[in-house]
Amino acid sequence: MSGLKLSVLLVISCILLAGCKSAKNIVGTNSNNIDKVKKVSVLHTNDMHGSYMPFTTTLDNATAQTGDSIDNLMRFEKEGKIGGMAWMATAIKSIRKEKGNDHIILLDGGDTFSDDQLGNLTKGEAMILMMNKLNYDLMVLGNHDFDYSLERTRELETMANFPMRAANIIDQETGSPIFQDPYIILERGDLKIGLLPIGYRNTPLTGNSKNIKGLKFIKGIEAVDKYLPELKTKADIIVLLSHEGMAVDKIIAEKINGIDLIIGAHSHDVIEPPIKINQTYVVQALSDAAVLGETEMIITNKKLSGIKTRYHYLWHDTYTADEEQQKLVKELRKPFVSQLEEKITQTDTIIGRQYKSESPFDKVVTTLMKDNFKTDAAFLPGVGYGISLKGTITSEDIYKLLPHPAKIVTLEMTGDQIRKTLEQTATNLKPENKLDIVGGLIQSSGIHYHVDLSRPIGKRISDIKINNESLVDSKLYKIATHSGMLNGIHNYAEFSKGTNIEKTDIILTEFILEKLRKVAELDFPENMGEISVTK
Repeated sequence: MSGLKLSVLLVISCILLAGCKSAKNIVGTNSNNIDKVKKVSVLHTNDMHGSYMPFTTTLDNATAQTGDSIDNLMRFEKEGKIGGMAWMATAIKSIRKEKGNDHIILLDGGDTFSDDQLGNLTKGEAMILMMNKLNYDLMVLGNHDFDYSLERTRELETMANFPMRAANIIDQETGSPIFQDPYIILERGDLKIGLLPIGYRNTPLTGNSKNIKGLKFIKGIEAVDKYLPELKTKADIIVLLSHEGMAVDKIIAEKINGIDLIIGAHSHDVIEPPIKINQTYVVQALSDAAVLGETEMIITNKKLSGIKTRYHYLWHDTYTADEEQQKLVKELRKPFVSQLEEKITQTDTIIGRQYKSESPFDKVVTTLMKDNFKTDAAFLPGVGYGISLKGTITSEDIYKLLPHPAKIVTLEMTGDQIRKTLEQTATNLKPENKLDIVGGLIQSSGIHYHVDLSRPIGKRISDIKINNESLVDSKLYKIATHSGMLNGIHNYAEFSKGTNIEKTDIILTEFILEKLRKVAELDFPENMGEISVTK
């Protein structure tokens, strides 16, 4: 008998009799050589800004980021009803049922519970109660998650059945990250998944400084440098939950090794296909509870070997509302419904918010400010939240765009101060260091100028005119703005240097509501085109 036949018979005999300890090695079936593959899906939301109700999309500018992104242009594929927390609940519950809780992580990227009229009326509690129904695993604190004060953020964190964290937001009293834990570790089967949350480094430049007194904000990349080595010893997979924005997330992926996945926020981007830099994937899922991101991690031998992404656009012709969540929404709205649904005016055109270019909605607001306070020009910060107006406009629609209680201010500024302010907005859009990006294009009425972002910093503004006359550096101009600008948000330092400063008690939002109630139909602003931008 040949040696080959003898070996085959030996193997068969050993298997049948289960008496040969070396039989598995002979046939190559050692289980230690078989790859162990597991899939865990990270479901993620970001920048909901208190949006819990559906809205109607347009083909161009439907939310602040659609149609206006310098880096990542996004448009909805159709007009229709989309979003809402009741529809979000349906999508999340469906995926949980399909894949099992042991294969699901649910994260939120921050800027979550404010910037909405019901949010203001309940000081953020409404959104937290809705999120509690969905069993989030972690929320990172965004810059607008302190809008109701640090004390209120602490209260909301205790109400939530999920942790709110940020490794780079330091409690100055303790010297530790806010709410102590810089990161958390989740177990999914035999996998340990480390979640490292980082907030927005420039939060002090985006809101009322009184709301964050006692906190220190360091760059997210510094917190990653500090905690990643420790986390790598404890976790198989590392996910960075970042409210730093896509531009900064890309820098982190370029400079730091060891992060498997970055779930992004702040810049309101849909990142599809996902960005891969070195061995790190970067994803993000728009804003306003319109989209549920799903990033399926394919993990081989406890190492990330790939991902699959899917963005669940919550179209109402695809998803139905979850009854339990819908019931809660109605209960939360009931005490305030007449206030929320008050009809203010209507429009047959789309009046959107843009923040990296001239914004139709902000043009309406600044024009009303300029005309009613009889100033030469009016300025507002370029902000990136809100849903475009179309059809019947209610009180809560306006609050989605002007949620904060800033008060109108008038003052006098020299032409030189105005020029420096415009140069600052150009720097905000395109600084030397992307970590210095803050806010968008300053919004205005009554002033014409050109921005050329291809030119050197400090030489990007030209052709400035007020009242159809070239700006004179030494001349005084009367300006309308609001208390946030006076306090220097988005690095606008020149307003506080003005003269004849008059701080009114008029809240900007209430002023706009009062004016628009008298307008039967709101038209697209005729004075668009005062600003031109070369990118």
